[in-house]
Amino acid sequence: MNTTTAPFMLIFRDSTPERYAAMSAEQRSRLLDDWNAWYDGLVAEGKADHGHPLEASGRVVSSARIIDGPYAEAKEAVAGYFFLHVSGIEEATAIAQRCPNLKHGMLVEVRPVAGACHLAHSIGRQTMKATPGA
Repeated sequence: MNTTTAPFMLIFRDSTPERYAAMSAEQRSRLLDDWNAWYDGLVAEGKADHGHPLEASGRVVSSARIIDGPYAEAKEAVAGYFFLHVSGIEEATAIAQRCPNLKHGMLVEVRPVAGACHLAHSIGRQTMKATPGA
């Protein structure tokens, strides 16, 4: 059995939050219970490290200014994330396909977590920091 895992993020994009407002309180409660059961099952299996919803407000920072955001006109606001440890992209995708909110318009982005950014790779590093003593 292969026990090697790779880090992946599931990024939840909620493109239709108005669908939830149209649901009864009981329907929203059931959906939240389904979500929690899905997440708790992933934690129990050792596949989810952590995950959190994100507030709708925040800021966008650039070199020139700080802007309140994210932008209200964004069609697919990032609503939250899970940090996974799985065998690869196929397993991460299978987990994303079980998201209870897909049927309500949510999109789930599956992304491998890199050990280093493109800038570090461009100078031959496999991690963000230089190897000590190198």
